[in-house]
Amino acid sequence: MKFLCQIWFDTEKSKLVSQAEWEAVTQECIANDNRWRDSGHLLVALALREPSSAITVRLRDGEASGTDGPFAEIKEHLGGFVLIEAETIQEAQTIVSSFPILKYCSIEVRPAYSIQDGR
Repeated sequence: MKFLCQIWFDTEKSKLVSQAEWEAVTQECIANDNRWRDSGHLLVALALREPSSAITVRLRDGEASGTDGPFAEIKEHLGGFVLIEAETIQEAQTIVSSFPILKYCSIEVRPAYSIQDGR
């Protein structure tokens, strides 16, 4: 079964982490990701740029338009995501518990399904 693991950062607290700390944890994350990738559990892992680099696309009056950045002031922001393969949500939790980034964030683990699966 596939699980989407969303990595959520406290926006203000994440600004207090030094560049050296981010670089160190990034190296730890790469090594950990490689271990889980090699075991067949990790399918995709991507970090996201800061929310201010985003656009939000909405459909209004039948026409899609984009606006810069987040729509509202946010306390938490999505900083990345990992797609893993695990037998159960408990196994997914065990895998996620080993992620070094966890000391800076919370990670939501959510079962995924294919539309063809019908839930």
